Amino acid sequence: MVFARKVWHFLVAIKDGLVLLFMLLFFFALYAVLTTRPSAGTMVDGALLLRLHGTVVEEPAVRDPLEDLFAGADQPREYKARDIVRAIELAATDDRIKAVALDLSQFGGGGLVNLQEIGEALDTVRAAKKPVLAYGMAYTDDGMLLAAHASEVWLHPLGGTFIMGPGGNHLYFGDLLKRYKVNVHVYRVGTYKDFVEPYLYNQASEPSKEARRALLSAVFEEWKRDVAKARPKANLQLVTSDPAGWLAAAQGDAAKAALSAGLVDKLGDEVAFGERVKALAGEDKLDDAPGSFARNHYETLLAAHPEEEAGDAVAVVTVAGNIVDGKAGPGTAGGERIARLIDEANTDGAKALVLRVDSPGGSVYASEQIRLALERFKAKGRPVVVSMGNVAASGGYWVSTSASRIFAQPGTITGSIGIFALLPSFEQTLADFGVKSDGVGTTPLSGQPDILGGFSPEVERMIQSNIEHNYGRFLGLVAKSRGKTPQQIDAVAQGRVWDGGTARQNGLVDQFGGLDDAIGFAAKSAKLEQWHPQFYGTDADPYASLLERLMGEDEDSSEPGATDLAGVMAVQQRARLASAMAELQWLGGVRGAQAYCLDCTVPARGVTAPTGSGWLAKAASVLGLR
Repeated sequence: MVFARKVWHFLVAIKDGLVLLFMLLFFFALYAVLTTRPSAGTMVDGALLLRLHGTVVEEPAVRDPLEDLFAGADQPREYKARDIVRAIELAATDDRIKAVALDLSQFGGGGLVNLQEIGEALDTVRAAKKPVLAYGMAYTDDGMLLAAHASEVWLHPLGGTFIMGPGGNHLYFGDLLKRYKVNVHVYRVGTYKDFVEPYLYNQASEPSKEARRALLSAVFEEWKRDVAKARPKANLQLVTSDPAGWLAAAQGDAAKAALSAGLVDKLGDEVAFGERVKALAGEDKLDDAPGSFARNHYETLLAAHPEEEAGDAVAVVTVAGNIVDGKAGPGTAGGERIARLIDEANTDGAKALVLRVDSPGGSVYASEQIRLALERFKAKGRPVVVSMGNVAASGGYWVSTSASRIFAQPGTITGSIGIFALLPSFEQTLADFGVKSDGVGTTPLSGQPDILGGFSPEVERMIQSNIEHNYGRFLGLVAKSRGKTPQQIDAVAQGRVWDGGTARQNGLVDQFGGLDDAIGFAAKSAKLEQWHPQFYGTDADPYASLLERLMGEDEDSSEPGATDLAGVMAVQQRARLASAMAELQWLGGVRGAQAYCLDCTVPARGVTAPTGSGWLAKAASVLGLR
């Protein structure tokens, strides 16, 4: 008994110690939350420093603190494109901002449309006679797209500029699945609905290649036009047509090759870059370390200029990421959550609504939930307008059919009007191990679909029939929205993906313009004299600052990224490997009819995006409709 009492006292002591520890952690967390939010009072005369150590997205995803802190997930930070654009535009007019400094040394990329909008904002700063300086350790497509808009582009002497361009190989699992006798049942409508092809074949079909060539060529031309306009002296023809010869001419020195091709202006490390910014924006009075300069972070600048809310509200609801059933998001478009936000705007009496779509598609059921919520809003005689971002394809187009006007950009990826369902079964695999299936049923549907014993012919016919019906419904929704017949829409549908310019020509898009253009059109349609946008579902997480500090994501901290060609490619291949594994795992998921595209790749969490290739991933992720 004496021993038992000692053990008990020891356990109680451990319990008391843990309680004390967690109380200390709680009060530390509360203190951090209350003291680390940006405030307007911390503005100084100096530069606006945009240290983009992560990816630019339409809507940042919710981060799991437990996963981040204890599972060691290597997730890049996500920056909301609208916040970055607004901060840069404010820098053009705020007298305290003397220059804009872009640190792209760990930039993970973003969508083409979002990056073009940031580029336009940087042009506004330069038009205000304020310098814009960019620094990178290795520029690829996305990084170069932003850097091209700078008045000075700096590159680390060990780095380089590597323009990859869109495209590349996709893994096809058809022979692998046949080897293990997995029977993949595919039900689809659309010649170009190629999302299912990797699970059926060992190579891409000709229709798939035809559509992808047209799309990727158009998107790459849009990228080249933007870079050439912003940086006319860049020799893009040499860099993209003969990259090996271009590098060899510089004796393998990638930094000097970039300099000779006019892609960059200066070679120097981060200290030299910081000294240059200091000469333009002033010295940091609190830090005399080499390369330090007076600076403001974008959150501080935004806090110093709160948005005005005069007049009537034009609601803005964002559909970003894969469209899925349920309440998922932000960063993923849970159909139930998005529908609830639209109904909330409806109840609040918003005079008009803009749906901002940046999605490759997803669940047909979730897409229909969102569309019906928009119809409820329209039923009160108020306008609904769609603004397409980087991608609005498949399910992303389904939710757009309620709009009276669709805005997009030439680089927007859209269309992919098609539908499919995909289910695996393993009866042949089990038969090889001597496992057979047998039983009795009361109807042809008893126990069906049976993924272990095989599908009955009746189930096969019924699912295909239902998919065809839903495709017809999709055509009907688009036809009604576009003022055309289903037959006319079918000619540009069939699961084919289009760039924004071609989509405008074939009537799937009404006009070019960004989110602000769509909001202005919605306000005008509602006959509003004074108005302001009200964004739904975008409240900041009050614990975000604490999480970032615990994860070591201080804006003033920096770790070196890849500099040479081998390092850049290693990062890309790491992401590709994780993506391939995620695509194979996707086959085992349970889901209904889907509206996705082949190059709407299944995201793999915990993998940093390849430097400067985010928009390429978007282009590659929209060539099918799940």
